[in-house]
Amino acid sequence: MRSFGSALVALLVAGAGASDASLASRAAAQNAETVYTDVLGRERILRRELDVAPQRGTQAPGEPPGMLLDRVRTTVGAYEALVREFPKSGYSDNALWQGALLSADAFWQFGEALDRTTALHLFGLLKSQYPSSSLIPRVAGHVSRLTAADGGAPAMLRAIRREALPDALRITLEFEREAIFDEERVDGPPRVFLDLRNTQAVEALKDATIAFPDDVVRQARIARQQDSRTRVVFDLQSAGRHSVYSLYNPYRIVIDFERAAGAREVGVPREVGVVSGFSRTGTTATKEPPPAQPDAPAPPAPPSSAATNRRGGFSLSRQLGLGISRIVIDPGHGGYDPGAQVRGLNEAELVLDIGLRLEQLLTRERGVAVVLTRRTNAYVSLEQRTAIANRSAADLFLSIHANASANVSVRGFETYFLNFAPNPEAEAIAARENSGSSKTMGSLPDIVKAIALNNKIDESRDFASMLQQSMHAQLRRVDRTARNLGVKQAPFMVLVGATMPSALVEVSFLTHRQDATLLRTTNYRQQIAEALAGGILKYQQSLKAAAPKVAVQ
Repeated sequence: MRSFGSALVALLVAGAGASDASLASRAAAQNAETVYTDVLGRERILRRELDVAPQRGTQAPGEPPGMLLDRVRTTVGAYEALVREFPKSGYSDNALWQGALLSADAFWQFGEALDRTTALHLFGLLKSQYPSSSLIPRVAGHVSRLTAADGGAPAMLRAIRREALPDALRITLEFEREAIFDEERVDGPPRVFLDLRNTQAVEALKDATIAFPDDVVRQARIARQQDSRTRVVFDLQSAGRHSVYSLYNPYRIVIDFERAAGAREVGVPREVGVVSGFSRTGTTATKEPPPAQPDAPAPPAPPSSAATNRRGGFSLSRQLGLGISRIVIDPGHGGYDPGAQVRGLNEAELVLDIGLRLEQLLTRERGVAVVLTRRTNAYVSLEQRTAIANRSAADLFLSIHANASANVSVRGFETYFLNFAPNPEAEAIAARENSGSSKTMGSLPDIVKAIALNNKIDESRDFASMLQQSMHAQLRRVDRTARNLGVKQAPFMVLVGATMPSALVEVSFLTHRQDATLLRTTNYRQQIAEALAGGILKYQQSLKAAAPKVAVQ
């Protein structure tokens, strides 16, 4: 009976023609309703427990300290996941509303700033993404109360620092404590501005205009707004991409402005501290010339067998002449975690096939040993994968995945190295790939520290770049329309704790029809494996020249 019903549905859908979209829309709405109802039920149970735990820091009977708050945050995350999965559903604005209220109530009960920040963020998403929602008039009161929750003392903007990177300009805003902000980009002329809520600039930065000559950002302007807001505007020389993310201890907002391909910084210092390195004249901040430095002796020429990294320097790995011999290949997901599944394609099976092909290619290279985290459709936790690499004394770690998106028009390939997520897209991918982690909130400080102190970041960035370049060169031969989405950064749990340079590659989007069609073919999978092998070998060769071969007697 079920097979007959399925066949009947298939026939009806096939004959529907123009009604396909409406059928799909109704199916999505039903799924969204099911998810929303489930999460709402979980929230109701949590709220009954919150009612009997009125004091800050308490928890339900029998629970370890903080467990109740962890479950509250998990439920809020489920509301956010619903919105990402069903952005056009009529339940999405309700999900943002419920998640914001739950975060706000958690803040009032437990007093942790993270929940206040989450609530303000979700209220902001509700206003910006669903402006016609009937819930909008009720947002302002909650936002006002949360904004004033710290007693009204404004966060102080203490410094604006500039760091010229080879392929980007990094500007860092430093605060004495966390600041809530909204970010927007407009064109004509191109500029990016941050609206900092309940924030004041120190005297040296009030109403200042800071010129950045001959760079992607022409100038930064700081202006006081109504309601204790400060606006920082960055006037751009060009319309390249940018990303914004936050760091802590001390709290900073970091904006990376990408340069055009092939462009590098010219005649600018590596870092300028605005408060200490600028003097104000009227409303314009002018850079004071640095003190003269005595001529330094020219550094000795590096050995011919070593190559500089992408930043033009020699990392500790390169200074020590370290090379690559043992490589750990990590096919993502597996077992009861199939990963993304679309139209008969299974991410876990796909990346295992690619990983096995890659192993065959690498083992042909003399002096290269390969370890796989799994060879069958078996489940391996994210933490075990990194542990395998560390136990194997690996020199390189590569995790292979396939992408998915609610937007079926998105396609392409991209490579990640370990760092904090700079934009919502990286956040969403990291959240999806990290969903299988067994870590709890108690591990958060150690994880943040591991990322912030990641001493392999330059080498991992180089490794990711060479993988991406090789993917671009190889896959464009097969598909001229293949999209190079670039090298990105995100806090993937599978990369946290690895003691060697590491990267995670998303080979294609299963949710894009053309990408999926190609991924079904053995030829395209082989091309991906060859591209990854090419990137690995190129990175290996960039560290130092291969050792001379010695005949074995």
